[in-house]
Formats: sequence, structure tokens, C-alpha cells
Amino acid sequence: MFVCMAMAGSQPPMSSKSVSPLVPAAIPAKCRESGSLLTTEFSNTSLLQSCDDSRRIQQIKKMFDEAQLSVSAYDTAWMAMVPTPTSSIQDSPFFPQCARWILDNQRSDGSWGLPRRDPSLTKDALSSTLACILALQRWGLGEQQVTKGLRFLDCNSASLTDQKQHVPIGFDIIFPGMIDCAKDLRLNLPFKSTDVDAMLTKRNVELTSGFSRNAEGRRAYLAYVSEGIQHTQDWDMVMKYQRQNGSLFNSPSTTAVAFSHLRDPDCLRYLSAILDKFENAAPTIHPLDIRSRLSVIDTLESLGVARHFTNEIKMLLDQTYQCWLQGDEEIFLNTTTCSMAFRLLRVYGYDVSSGLAVLKLPTDRLSPFSEDCFFNSLEGYLKDKTAVLELHKASQIIYPEEPILEELNSWTMNFLKQEFCNDSIYRDQIDESISTKIPFISFQVQDALTFPYHVDLDRLCHMRSIHHYSDIDYTWTLKTSYRCPNIGNKDLLKLAAEDFNFCQSIQQKELKLLGRWIIENKLDKLSFARQKLGYCYFSAAATIYAPELSDARISWTKNGVLTTVVDDFFDVAGSMEELINLVQLLEKGEVDDASIDFCSEEVEILFTAIRGTIREVGDMALAWQGRDVSSHINDIWVETVKSMLKEAEWSKNKWVPTMDEYLQNAGMSFALLPIVLPSVYLVGPKLSEEMVSSAEYKNLYEAMNTCGRLLNDWRGVQRESEQGTVNAVSVLMHEGGRTLDDAMEEVKRLIERETKQLLKLVLLEKENGIPNCCKQLFWNMTKACHLFYMNNDGYTNEEMVGVAKSILDEPIHLSP
Repeated sequence: MFVCMAMAGSQPPMSSKSVSPLVPAAIPAKCRESGSLLTTEFSNTSLLQSCDDSRRIQQIKKMFDEAQLSVSAYDTAWMAMVPTPTSSIQDSPFFPQCARWILDNQRSDGSWGLPRRDPSLTKDALSSTLACILALQRWGLGEQQVTKGLRFLDCNSASLTDQKQHVPIGFDIIFPGMIDCAKDLRLNLPFKSTDVDAMLTKRNVELTSGFSRNAEGRRAYLAYVSEGIQHTQDWDMVMKYQRQNGSLFNSPSTTAVAFSHLRDPDCLRYLSAILDKFENAAPTIHPLDIRSRLSVIDTLESLGVARHFTNEIKMLLDQTYQCWLQGDEEIFLNTTTCSMAFRLLRVYGYDVSSGLAVLKLPTDRLSPFSEDCFFNSLEGYLKDKTAVLELHKASQIIYPEEPILEELNSWTMNFLKQEFCNDSIYRDQIDESISTKIPFISFQVQDALTFPYHVDLDRLCHMRSIHHYSDIDYTWTLKTSYRCPNIGNKDLLKLAAEDFNFCQSIQQKELKLLGRWIIENKLDKLSFARQKLGYCYFSAAATIYAPELSDARISWTKNGVLTTVVDDFFDVAGSMEELINLVQLLEKGEVDDASIDFCSEEVEILFTAIRGTIREVGDMALAWQGRDVSSHINDIWVETVKSMLKEAEWSKNKWVPTMDEYLQNAGMSFALLPIVLPSVYLVGPKLSEEMVSSAEYKNLYEAMNTCGRLLNDWRGVQRESEQGTVNAVSVLMHEGGRTLDDAMEEVKRLIERETKQLLKLVLLEKENGIPNCCKQLFWNMTKACHLFYMNNDGYTNEEMVGVAKSILDEPIHLSP
């Protein structure tokens, strides 16, 4: 069975219709201590109060107001070079405010570009600096700045041929093109003639070569780097890429160069809108509002503090959903943005489809999602790893019968694995000899490949993200580098670390109380039983981490410990008489102690502990639900031990059931329900008898049971075969005459099917259905099963010891 490596979810999915609060609207005020901490200790306590983080949270909320992007000296320079068509002699800038910005924003070393740039980005600084020099030289401005800029070029010219340097997109075409522009302006550049000749040769080779597979992607690329081609450019071809906002690729530099040559009014409309928004300079990409704001949500989720910003997240996702339904270009013409929007909208409960029926869009809208079409796009031509990574993450939020996402998952995984193995993700981004920062994409790819969505537990994700947050370089590079101040924000990091430590301190107190409970109930005296309190509590603390959900953690852990001990009793220690005695006692329900007849001390210890826990959790649930659900909890335990007894009888009689018989019983005997179902009553919403008797509720726990049981059987087939225990794999081999490999493959297919079905049940809302925060418990239990059996058979995975210790015992300390 799955021995308590499961957890409940404190972060419910959200839909455009309603949002289940992360913190229950009404925490029971009843003061009690039932083996856990006082519920009222947390009912009115929040991180905001305990850590005095009001200012920090308010600052973070401002990130939702608008996208923040760093200014691009490179793109501002190309806008500054646009001439005014007032006469046949174009002798003044169309956008003089851009020229003024260049004059006022030179760095002390003579360069233009990002402040505090990484040493690996010197080529980017050279490109931005040369563009600004050209802009000033063209209009006869800033002689002092030009001289200082040329000195920077001279001092850093060795970086032009340094293979360790990061190369901006199009650099090999654009930089030599700017050298040609300098010649036209009679500007002497401090570069070696051999270096210039080598760059010009390389540029000519790149312009004349091509690849048949991605011819369209190459055309888009050549249009994107038009500033490096200029007078020989096919401008009719370029304008085919113009967007509704008037831009070319949402790139100010490309659009500025096109406007200089064509005077297209829509290009002017786009450029003017940029200056209306940013006053006298331009970012390197605009608009980026949707992607930037979605990145804020993604960061809040990964750091574990999203629950503090529920209203802001809902408002933003409502807006994004409307843009999705309208086919907004900002989403659908950018693979990264489209993939991120799909993933977050679906995870938060919005009804988005991977197919075309719901979108009602032309079929070419989603064509970049296929492998061939993606690699025939600009992003594919550039082998945009961020785009492929986001596609891969989106493909993991998959429902049954979604071949688009299945194909996506396959080719994106293969691509990322190959790139990762080749180390090109690291090599393309950074070199350790000139930088100590980890590229953002490198961490993200490794994380996504190691911990896919159906495996990753919330607090494990949060811990990894917090630890890496300050070590990651949150700089992205297109034709020039840029930053989003909303990402890599120190307020976010401090809030996340304090939240983690605050929750951990509470959990440590709970764990001590649980240790006393085991001794008080004599469970430590059962020599046959595995003592797995730490593991069982870890499975709760890994996701039910909100301070006010102490009752749910306590219930989850106690029932987890008991299912482990009872399973050991049925498997290895109990006689048939003892097993039947325990089942019959639980079937009787509440009886006078004097009338109870125990056939052994072990039965007495087990029954007393189970009955006491049923009563205790029943009292907890009464406070949350306003009704007595103790009989329901008792019924769950009765069904569980009866299914365990049936398996014991099968083993004793050497009976091999059919696959249907096996799954019907084995899912229940896997003993997830005594862990999950009582906790459903303790996370906030009131559940009616109709809800817990509904088909939706049954479908949820049956899918969870099947996934857990099959994962256990898939990983434990060798051990259970040696023990003579009935297993799904052995049943398939006996029933259908399959080989071991065929039976293993069939079980794997069933696991994948049930996992997808459960995810769909959890994420899609039904009117008057089970609240999302309750459904999340079933999904998180399944994720725990996947993680637990990812590499080994259950508790034999020693790595889990270190992981559990990190979550429960090791506070996060931030470096100054």
C-alpha cells in the first residue's frame, strides 16, 4: 500500500466564475486541543501579522498594476536614427527625445545599456554602445559622449571574438551592418581590420546560407534583424510580419528601421505609442504586459506565497482569459506567452482547450504547437529554449484524449533533454569563468525535467525556488538584454523565506505533539510496525502548509500512521483470527468498552488508536462543518480493513482474481481514503451529504485509488512477486497471458490514463460541485504517489529522508 506519502492542497484552482479562498472564510472559533495545536492560535494569525510584512506585501501587489521593463539603449538608438521627412535632406531626428535620452544616459565607463550587467554580456554592451554612437553621430550631437563611447569600444574590442561571451540575437548580422553605417558616417571605429573583415565575412555567409526545413523561420529571422541589412532588405517581405498594433515582431528597433525606409503610418502609430507610454525611450520588446504579469503569478506560485495575493491573481487571470477568448495577438503570436497563459489558466480552473473547437480560431493559430511548424517559425529558427520550455510545461497540464499536448510533451522533452545533455543551455547563456550567476533558463529546464507537474509537491518546489532565487540571473536577451524588475525582486524573496520559516516553526511544534500521541497510544510498542511518523507528517506539511490548516495536517498524519501500522498488521503480523476480530470491532462502531472482546493486545492497541482518532477527527470536523461526520469516517475505516482482509484471504488461498476484481478491491486496500477523506472536511468549505455521496466525489477517489495502487504495483512487482502477493502486473500476466514487459507497459498506460482523468476532474469546475480546494486533496495525494514511486519502491528511496528533513527541520537563511 501507499504508506502516507500523500498530501492535501491548500491552494485551490481558480475559475473565471468563482474562487475558493486559500484561507477559509470562517475558521472555527471553537477552542480545542485534540493532539494538535490550538486551532484558534492560527484562526486570526497570518504571515502579515506575525512577520510585520504589510509594507512588503503592498509593494508586491503593485507588480500587478503594469508590466515593468528595463529601458533598451539599443532600441532607443534606432528610434533616434529615424529622420524627419521635412525636406529632401533629412537632417533632423523624427524622435528628438530619444536622442536626448542617449545624451543623458551614458554609463560612466562610456557604454550604454543595462546597469550592473553581467560580464558575459559585453558583446551586448558593444552593440548598444555602437548604436547610440551612430545615433549621435548622425545628427552631429554629443561629441564628448561619442569620444567616450569609442574609448569603451576600444577597451572592450577583444570581446568581439571571445567565444565565451553571450551572443545577442542577430549580432553576427547587425553589428557588421552597424560598422557599414559607421563608414557611411565617416566614423572611425577602433577595431582591428582583421576582426572587421572576419565579421563581415561571417555576416555574408549567414545572409547567403539557408535551411530548407525552416525556410519560413529564416525569412522571419531576416525580417527581424532588418537593421543589419537595411538597403538590400526585401521590405515587401518584411511588412508581411506587421501586427495589428503596427509593429514588426513587437520590436521597436525593427519597426523604427522599417519606418525610416517606408514611412508606414502603422509603424509610426506603434512607435508613437511607445513614447507616449515610456516618454523618451523604448524597451526592447513591447507590449509584454500579459507575459510579464503572468510571470509574476508564476513566480508567486513557485515561491509559495500566491495565497497572499488571491484577489490580484484572479483579476489578472480574468483579464487574460478574455484576451484568450478574443484571440489576442499578444498571446497567440508568441509561443512563450501562449503556453504560459494556457498553463496558468488551466491550472487555476479556467476552461481552456488545447484544441480549436473552444477557441474558434483559424487552424494556423495553434500551428506553432506542432514540432514541424514550430521549427519553421522565428522562435524555432532561433531554437528559443524559453519557448520550448513553456510549451513543455503547458503540455503537462493534460487531460485524456488530447493528442496535441501528447505530441508537444514528447518532442519538447526530447529537445530539452538533448540541449541539456549537450550543455548548450549553459554554454549559450553564460560561462563560469566570467560569471557566477545561474541563467534563469538553465534552472527552469533542469527543474521541469526532474520534477514534472504530476510529481512536484508544493513545498518542495517552493524550497528549491527560494534557494535558487538569489543565485539566478534574471536577464533575458533578444537583440539586446533586458530585465523585468518584477522578476528577481528582493521583496518577493524575503516574503517567501519568512513565510516558509514561519510555517515550518508551527509544523515543528505539531510534529512534537504527534510524537507524544504515538507514545500515548502505544503504537511504538508494536514491534512489527514501521515507525514512519516523519514521512507521514512530511506528506502533509509538503502541501497543507498554511498555518490555519493545522487540523487537516493532524488528521492526515494520524490516519497515515494508522494505515501504515494496520497494513503491516494485515501483511506480516496478524493471524486470520486477529484480522477478523479487528474488522468486526470496527464494524460495530461506538460500543461500551466493557463489551469489547479483544483476541490480542495488538488488536486492542490498534482498535483503541483508530477509534480515538475517529472521535478526535469527528470533533474537528464538527467545528468546521457544523454537523457530525464521525459515522462517515468510521465507514471509511471499515471498508478499508474489509478490503485488506479480502487480500489476506486471497493470499492464504492462493487465489488470483480477475483484473476488475483486483482493482475494485485493491484501490480500497491501498488505504488512501482514511487519509484523504477526513481531511476534506477540514480545509474550509462545508460539504453536504449530497456532495460526499455524489458521482463526482466517487470518481475523484476512485481515480486517486487506482493511480496509487497501480504505481505501487508497477514499482513493487519484483518484491511482491517474491512474497507471493497478488499484484496488478501478475494479475495481467495470469489473466491475459502477457509477458512481464507487456504487463508492465499496460500498467504504465493505465496509470497515465487515470492521472490525466483525475487532473481533469480536479481542475474543471462543476456547478454546485465539490469545491476546488477539496478536490485538490485528491490530486496532491496522487502527486505524492508519483513522487514516492518515481525511482524506487516506496520507502526504499533514502533520498526522501533528506528531502523530508529539509522541509521540516531546516529554516531558510538568506545571505545579506
